[in-house]
Amino acid sequence: MKLLVHCNHIDAPHITPIASLYNAAMHAIILSIGDELVLGQTVDTNSAYLSAQLASRGIMTRFHQTIADDQDAIAQAFTWASNEADLVIVTGGLGPTEDDLTRQALAQAMGVELVVDEESLAAITGYFAKRNRIMPDRNRIQAMQPRGCKAIPNSCGTAPGMQVQFSRAMIFVTPGVPSELFAMFRLSVVPYLDELAAAQPALRRTILTQKINTFGLGESDIAEKLGELMDRKRNPLMGTTVSDGLVSVRIRSEFDDPQKAQAELDYTITQAERLLGPVVIGRESQTMQAALVELLLAKKATLATAESCTGGLVAKSITDVAGSSAVFAGGWVTYANEMKAAQLNVPMSLIEKHGAVSKPVARSMAQGAIEKSGATLSVAITGIAGPGGGTEAKPVGTIWIAIGSRDQATGTIATDARLYYLPGDREQIRDRAAKCAMQMLRFHIMGIPLDELRWGRKQK
Repeated sequence: MKLLVHCNHIDAPHITPIASLYNAAMHAIILSIGDELVLGQTVDTNSAYLSAQLASRGIMTRFHQTIADDQDAIAQAFTWASNEADLVIVTGGLGPTEDDLTRQALAQAMGVELVVDEESLAAITGYFAKRNRIMPDRNRIQAMQPRGCKAIPNSCGTAPGMQVQFSRAMIFVTPGVPSELFAMFRLSVVPYLDELAAAQPALRRTILTQKINTFGLGESDIAEKLGELMDRKRNPLMGTTVSDGLVSVRIRSEFDDPQKAQAELDYTITQAERLLGPVVIGRESQTMQAALVELLLAKKATLATAESCTGGLVAKSITDVAGSSAVFAGGWVTYANEMKAAQLNVPMSLIEKHGAVSKPVARSMAQGAIEKSGATLSVAITGIAGPGGGTEAKPVGTIWIAIGSRDQATGTIATDARLYYLPGDREQIRDRAAKCAMQMLRFHIMGIPLDELRWGRKQK
């Protein structure tokens, strides 16, 4: 029976408690094997791929676990995972070398011996023969598997996979090489999942996800604005992540009925974007610069940049966007004070009186960029990115950003500037300064007061 939850400040539709979703639905655990993963020498992209593929088929991944090349540890992981999930997918450790121990560990967990699969051995031998090579003796181990396993053909490599029912779980073991994993998953795992779904539809649900990207508020401010939408008992379920100053709102809608899942997801996205307002820059992979270029195109505006501490990062970000040539006039990197004066007509007297990192200089840079370029808008950045150069009055992370705009009717130029104190190392400060500048431009174009952009600013 569905539980109806009535919220005060959002007109919510039927809300299913998230806890009830884990009773009948199918769950997966992904195990990634390899010292290189545990040590951080290689990024585990396989798990991300598998989780996304499983979610698209209504299967929720409950755990990712990474295990070193240790047979006992891998065997323990097999035993644990097979009792915790309906589906276990394992990647890595199927090579021919001494550190490839996944097949031995599975045999240990199952309490059986390794046996040669003759079809796999023939396939491996044929793989080398087609390339006019003799199979090394050590590759013979790749044809061995725990007794009771079914071999999975490898269409683009030497290591076959394995499939076996062990305890509660159906286990698929695949190579760690991404191209081999992708092919094996598509050709062997997906057909099994489709057959299972047809035979037991109750095990499959519809899982839809969406990500909303924001910039301008901290994570706690975002959570406060979203209010009851962040309730962990709610379905769709919502959470936040932070990366490089961006706060992303993640939404997961999980229902038996695909139409219901889509409707609830759409409703929640609409409510979240309404509550968050202009700090939203887009969904999924939408970037700040792409959102800015869209606005500039819509307003038929052109932009020039004048950068000091960011070294052209804003200009680079904008020109990364296809079609930006229609709106980007050009830019200056005026690192030295003499360049600010020579290229942007910033009076040296202004720099001597207030310093290069100051409101008057930032505004003068913005004005000079418009005058020199003929653009309708400009943005100027001057600051201290560090690690040296800071003072008690102007510590590292002090950034002034100015917006310039030309009145189309009168031709007059107006400028406005804001002071930021940005955290992080040199690279982070420069990146965050560029994002602040682009978000300031978005706010200006949308007619939103720049004081609404509070991230990195001291509040009165």
